[in-house]
Amino acid sequence: MPARALSFGMVAQRYERYRPGYPVELVDLVLAYAGRPIRTALEIGAGTGKATRLFLERDVTVTATDPDPAMLAELRKHVPGGVRTVQAAFEELRPAATYHLVYAAAALHWTEPEGRWSRMAALLEPGGVFASFGGPTQLADPAVADAVRAARAPFLESDEIPSPDGTPPGQAMQWPGTELQRSEWFTDVQQTVLERRLTMSARDYVGHLSTVSAYLELPTVQQEQVFGQIEQVLPETVELSADIIVHLARRRPER
Repeated sequence: MPARALSFGMVAQRYERYRPGYPVELVDLVLAYAGRPIRTALEIGAGTGKATRLFLERDVTVTATDPDPAMLAELRKHVPGGVRTVQAAFEELRPAATYHLVYAAAALHWTEPEGRWSRMAALLEPGGVFASFGGPTQLADPAVADAVRAARAPFLESDEIPSPDGTPPGQAMQWPGTELQRSEWFTDVQQTVLERRLTMSARDYVGHLSTVSAYLELPTVQQEQVFGQIEQVLPETVELSADIIVHLARRRPER
């Protein structure tokens, strides 16, 4: 697992405060795709439990995993009792049991590509559902986005995470759907986009950026400088495009 994936624990409280949660439509989509009751789920890279709590509200028994103890500690503060937490990276999980659902919320790109889908299949019962969802939170106003890029440029060329398999942004099927379509372990691959627009204050938007791994890799002094420069060019409130790209697939029952 890249060291960048383990950078969030130092800002766990900020992650909980500034990262947007997920809409109930997301859970509706996953459960409708399953087509049968989902009673047990394993979450990969649960973070502070933004997605965990939605599935718990639907009476799904969730085992939430994350390699960072600080993130899991924050999760336990905000998620109702009844969730089991396991401190482990995806690659460290050993399937003592299989689940109806395995899902990752803005976390799958941190997993190692080698053996990713055979490991995933081993965690699912035959016919079980895999779900991955997330997406970039981008400034909707092109002029504001240009101003932020210019303010960021002396410190950071880009704050985005490229597609793990090189899929270009304009392609109809995005990662990880591209990998799932090639996997021998999964079938019935579907991609859905849940459109979402958000409004944040300039200060909260900078708070959001302070939880993004690209900024967390900068030295503390440079973090303070880049955030100061960005806040200076922002209007009082910003509009954000925060669409959620959902990928769903089913473990082949014959394997």
